[in-house]
Amino acid sequence: MSALLRGMLVVLCLFTLVACQEDGTDEAESTSIFPDLLAEQRLKCSKDGGRWGAAPGNQTFTCFKTLSDANKSCSRETDCQGLCLARSRTCSPVEPFFGCHEVFSPTGLRQTRCIQ
Repeated sequence: MSALLRGMLVVLCLFTLVACQEDGTDEAESTSIFPDLLAEQRLKCSKDGGRWGAAPGNQTFTCFKTLSDANKSCSRETDCQGLCLARSRTCSPVEPFFGCHEVFSPTGLRQTRCIQ
């Protein structure tokens, strides 16, 4: 198996594991010094159709929103609500889309963008 295929398999497995994580209250959330604010943000996220979850590093939480143009073909960032992913030439499925990704800029130039 080539290194590229092995790498893609590892990434696919990681995405699968992340998708299986429980969305319930996490220990970091329950020990927050602002529990009322977190509860309010969590409720607003749910009302807006988002999914409340831990951001990378499990130290903070965010509202993940599925974008209506997810996986639509694109050639520049302005074709998408979120990012235009260069490898697949498709719009990103959620926002925020954490990690470093090859994307197309608003003018169609290929660039690396990291969201942490």
